[in-house]
Amino acid sequence: MKAQVLESYDESLSGDTWVTEQNVPDATISSGSDVIVKIGGAGVCRTDLHIIEGVWKPIFDPAGDALLPLIMGHENAGWVEEVGSEVQGLKKGDPVIVHPKIANPFDINVRRGHDMHGDGPFPGLDSDGGYAEYLTTHQRNIVALPNNLEPKAVAAYADAGLTAYHASKKAAQQLLPGQYVVVIGAGGLGHIGIQCLKAMCAAEIIAVDTNDVSLELAKESGADHLVKADGSEVDQVIDLTSGGAQIVMDYVGEKGTTTKGLDMTRGMGSYFVVGYGENVNYPTVNFVVGEKNIIGNLVGTWADLNELMSLAGRGLVNLATKEYSLADANTALHDLAAGKVKGRAILIP
Repeated sequence: MKAQVLESYDESLSGDTWVTEQNVPDATISSGSDVIVKIGGAGVCRTDLHIIEGVWKPIFDPAGDALLPLIMGHENAGWVEEVGSEVQGLKKGDPVIVHPKIANPFDINVRRGHDMHGDGPFPGLDSDGGYAEYLTTHQRNIVALPNNLEPKAVAAYADAGLTAYHASKKAAQQLLPGQYVVVIGAGGLGHIGIQCLKAMCAAEIIAVDTNDVSLELAKESGADHLVKADGSEVDQVIDLTSGGAQIVMDYVGEKGTTTKGLDMTRGMGSYFVVGYGENVNYPTVNFVVGEKNIIGNLVGTWADLNELMSLAGRGLVNLATKEYSLADANTALHDLAAGKVKGRAILIP
């Protein structure tokens, strides 16, 4: 089968070619619970850029080259192609989306519903993923799609949408009418997070971004206020909220947004870290005096993905996408790095 393969890291993201199209061994069934999915769409995520940069090397590849070559792609949807002997309720042609973490079903965290904290591979990060024609996964990772949803239209929900939903679900439980929530970074994840917040709570949503296209997308997604990140964004948010937002959700997590996000958070409020890339450097006395919280957010659970597909099926959440052929994976990755993608880039074999 055809796949786009990463063979070397590029810490400066300065190269013209990051992945190469190759013929690789076909996906196979190796256990009774395996499912082969014919890829209908694979999301191109900023995490893929971080993989290329080598940000994940200390976690998954401490030797520096043991993980490569790697087929990236952890946001995958398509159709069931083949099932193992123990699989029930799935047949060839069923449209599905794939939860990204193949967690050990007997792990205690998994039994408690926390799939992302269980032991097991994360295809696209530490093992081969969906930048290919087919992908082998586990039956328990499969979520059936509503009949009105097409795989290529929802593929990026498998991580970007799932992460945004997981964080928004936690935030919505704390937000009351008349309160404020700030979304820093209104692009790929942020525009999904805004829609999830709109569907689950009555707080006013403030979108903050450097990019006018992303701010327009935030408006289309339901943001109540738009703030251009031009250096005055903290003051603008403080003025809008009369002292700061109850919750700030940072989908960027670098280039100074961590400090600004915490400055936008009012006393007894919570700063949600979703994006990543820099260290948090903030006076501890501000946490003590303001009783502020920092909450980390990883990809959501299988149940979260199921719930998100219900919202999408009802039209309450819509994903802005830009389609590329699998052969144009490098173009998609470079467009993402250059900020040229409105919403999410999707590779289609």
